[in-house]
Amino acid sequence: MLKISSFTGGIAATNGYLVETGESAFAVDAPEGMAAWLKAQGKSTLPSLLITHLHFDHVQDAAAIQRELGAKVYAYADFSRELTLEFLMAFVSGTRFEVAPFHVDQLLKDVPAVMAGGLTWQVAHVPGHSADSITFYNPESGVVFDGDVLMAGGMGRCDFPGGSEEVLLAGIEKHLMSLPDETVVYPGHGPETTIGTERETNPYL
Repeated sequence: MLKISSFTGGIAATNGYLVETGESAFAVDAPEGMAAWLKAQGKSTLPSLLITHLHFDHVQDAAAIQRELGAKVYAYADFSRELTLEFLMAFVSGTRFEVAPFHVDQLLKDVPAVMAGGLTWQVAHVPGHSADSITFYNPESGVVFDGDVLMAGGMGRCDFPGGSEEVLLAGIEKHLMSLPDETVVYPGHGPETTIGTERETNPYL
């Protein structure tokens, strides 16, 4: 049985998740404040941190989690200030903005699956919101972590550099709408939902 605890932090109210399997634990995404929250959950070490994409709000605490908890970082692409959107954020806010750099221990480009928490998570590349967006799906538990790909009643923004609504919708159709209706979706923003609910009610699909 999975135990999934969520944390929401940062200016974009971004979700990060702690996944405990009984055998082990891992985190998905790293919004601002998540390192301290993980410690408050009793975690002094963490084997792995899975990153859905490198937009700043999903990785602000990645360096801290790697440094303080010893987590290995898994992501589609290496750390890049273009992918974090730091330059865009600084321009929009009018203030200096910088994400602490971190090392990606395993690149997931062209990698079909990754082991975390003693379970196999299928990896799908779903660009359109961000060029490096990926999802993590475990069919045995019926759970998918999908970052900013599909959310309750919505989907990721497509007006960032490299974004494409057409590409994102095609990826959602191929990689998420093909999953069973009962699959629980843990998104990067907002509440959890299910594939079936979004199939029936999401106005973008």
